[in-house]
Amino acid sequence: MISIKNKNIRVYLFFILFLFGVAFIFFNETGVLKFVKLRGELKDLNHQIDKLQNTNKNLQAEIDSLQQKVPAKIEKEAREKFGMKRPNEKSIEVIER
Repeated sequence: MISIKNKNIRVYLFFILFLFGVAFIFFNETGVLKFVKLRGELKDLNHQIDKLQNTNKNLQAEIDSLQQKVPAKIEKEAREKFGMKRPNEKSIEVIER
């Protein structure tokens, strides 16, 4: 009878220690849940870096075309940003509602 109680106590003790071990692995400050959260944040940051690198590449291409004095690019920028127009050219303003 004593050996059965001893065996049950050992099983319960092992089970409790196992639960504490699993809880520690998952919920400590360097645990699995923190790792999964940080991996998601890393993925988001890498995506933002890729987008910003593409934006930088496009802006650099625009700077290069303006520095090379490409007439079509200069005219486009003058028309869009400064509202310039050629002589005898009429401008039409579109108002969105």
